[in-house]
Amino acid sequence: MLQVGQPAPDFTLTTTSGQSFRLADQRGRHVVLYFYPKDDTPGCTAEACSFRDQYEDFKDLGAEVVGVSSDSEASHQKFTQKHRLPFELLADTDGKVRKLYEVPRALLGLLPGRVTFVIDKEGVIQYIFNSLSGATDHVSNAAKVLRGLK
Repeated sequence: MLQVGQPAPDFTLTTTSGQSFRLADQRGRHVVLYFYPKDDTPGCTAEACSFRDQYEDFKDLGAEVVGVSSDSEASHQKFTQKHRLPFELLADTDGKVRKLYEVPRALLGLLPGRVTFVIDKEGVIQYIFNSLSGATDHVSNAAKVLRGLK
């Protein structure tokens, strides 16, 4: 099980815009890496829109927000356009990154889980929040943690 204080596992995935996103390339800024179950479902939409609405606050705190689900790039593009999301969504279609980050399944194993990681500028995990319900709590908790980081 990943723990606070451990290095965040590196990975490369394709972004909404078709580019490669490599976590190690983000060193020097904080990263809010959030795993969510599915594009355009009620809880996931609320979470994404909450991150959208507070995105400038996250940028001011020196952080990049990145969402990850097993949806395709095409699904991510539609979701991003529909809700005007200013941050990248990553297509983890084979679930390898979800597995790498040990994100558990929820609701008797029927749904992919919802877990948020706050990773500091050196690539170390500073916070882990695992909760399928309270999707917008992921946003407020991540912002609070970032305010405490130097």
